[in-house]
Amino acid sequence: MKNIFFAILLVFSFSISAQTKPKIENFKIKQISCIKKKGAQLILKEVLSDSRCPQGVTCIWAGEATVVISAFKNGMLIEDKTIVISSKKEEENKLWFATNLPSDKQNLKEISLFPYPKKEVKIAPKDYYINIGYLE
Repeated sequence: MKNIFFAILLVFSFSISAQTKPKIENFKIKQISCIKKKGAQLILKEVLSDSRCPQGVTCIWAGEATVVISAFKNGMLIEDKTIVISSKKEEENKLWFATNLPSDKQNLKEISLFPYPKKEVKIAPKDYYINIGYLE
């Protein structure tokens, strides 16, 4: 009887350890940064518009934000890309970011613009950043 109990306990412990969730890492793309001389780098150049529904307000439409991202490779500007951050453009945005990021950061899970608007609070342009969540 003890052997059966230990066998069941052993099988159960293996099944629990096999169900670990993948870890999501995050990094920020800011507006001000030194251009690296090696590798790929993205910089938030400008927030053109932010029509996302502010916290504390009821909206019919979730809204969207339009930003310009500068992509650099080995210190050279490759392109300035205008990106619309919204649920409709999520897959298109993930594809663009993945092609401009190092290979260890290409399994993207989320792309978000922060800070999120709040009712009657003005966001300073320098406070904006893009948060990228990816599977490690």
